[in-house]
Amino acid sequence: MRFSILPFGALTDTLSASGISLTNEQILTIEDLHQYLTTTYPAIAQQKFRYAVNQEMVDTTHHLQDGDEIALLPPFSGG
Repeated sequence: MRFSILPFGALTDTLSASGISLTNEQILTIEDLHQYLTTTYPAIAQQKFRYAVNQEMVDTTHHLQDGDEIALLPPFSGG
C-alpha cells in the first residue's frame, strides 16, 4: 500500500521532511504505522501527536487504505 505522510509543526523537523511517500505492505493500521515511525525516527517517540487520515481524526485501530493521506498533528494552541 502507498501512503502520503504529512507532518506538522515540530514533527516536520523531527522527520526532516514536509512530506513522505511510503510504500509498505506490512502497514495495515495506524498502530502499525506508529511502530514503523518510532523505529525509523526514534525521536518521534518523545513527541505527542495525533493522527488524521484523509482529514479525519482517527485512533490507532483505524485500518488504512491504499492512497490514504495521513497527517501527524501535534497539539495546537492559539487564540
